[in-house]
Amino acid sequence: MQTADNMTMLEKIAEHMMFGIYFDLSRYVIAAGVMAIFLFVFKRWADNRRIQERRASGKDYRRELLSSTRTVFFFAVTTISTLMLREAGIIKFKLDEFSTLTLVIQVAAMILVHDAYFYWLHRAMHHPRLFRATHLHHHKSRTPTPWTAYSFSMWEAILEVAFVPLFLLATSLMGIAYAGMAILFFIWIQLARNVMQHAGVELHPAGWVDSKWTDWISTTTHHDMHHSTGTYNFGFYFTFWDRLMGTEHPDYKKRFREVAKPIVITRSFAERFSISVLAILAVGSSIGQFASGVAA
Repeated sequence: MQTADNMTMLEKIAEHMMFGIYFDLSRYVIAAGVMAIFLFVFKRWADNRRIQERRASGKDYRRELLSSTRTVFFFAVTTISTLMLREAGIIKFKLDEFSTLTLVIQVAAMILVHDAYFYWLHRAMHHPRLFRATHLHHHKSRTPTPWTAYSFSMWEAILEVAFVPLFLLATSLMGIAYAGMAILFFIWIQLARNVMQHAGVELHPAGWVDSKWTDWISTTTHHDMHHSTGTYNFGFYFTFWDRLMGTEHPDYKKRFREVAKPIVITRSFAERFSISVLAILAVGSSIGQFASGVAA
């Protein structure tokens, strides 16, 4: 027979689980969906900037969507673990009383540490003894799409999402209470970059790799070449680690220059852009209203 305390804990876990699934699924659908709509609306521009001649098949899309639902489940479980560890006082983060400078520094710190975490985890998953069990499923998407962003095996999903609770555990042990808003910003930046890296179309402007101000930031071509070759470009946000460890593809910049054609603003392009922005705002407004209703 269950006690009232046990029932309360079970109810709390169920509530956190539902929130985690809703949160992770909605942000994934928003980010990948907005990118898919953008590429559809500006099809001519996107086709002109395609990185690979090969295109994803219907089978690729079905596999990515199905495995993404599995990823959402494991991401939700990790959300529960983070919230429960916070309630137990093991992980510390605050929801208010933080300055803008603190927010910027904490988000930047998470991004820098995550970039290192991702690079070395990625390299490890490419080891012959780990690749089949962890990373092979993701590499079935040889031609990435926005929906590749969450197309992981069970083990890769767990390893990828483990970063947030591990990072917060480390900072908490150092006596640093992270701002809840910083964690939220990081999560959205990470997902946006993930979708951009798998767009299959070069989204960065021409000249990006030739400027000292932007060359250190990874591009869609950088990660796309990893999917097509499997042996280079393991980084995520930046090119630091690949260049330091000698794992950047020797033809990366050459390939980027070939696909990153200058954007020409025409009347048709401007009209489609305005329509797509209005559509995205409408979808965002609808989701916001739905979220408010759920919260109420």
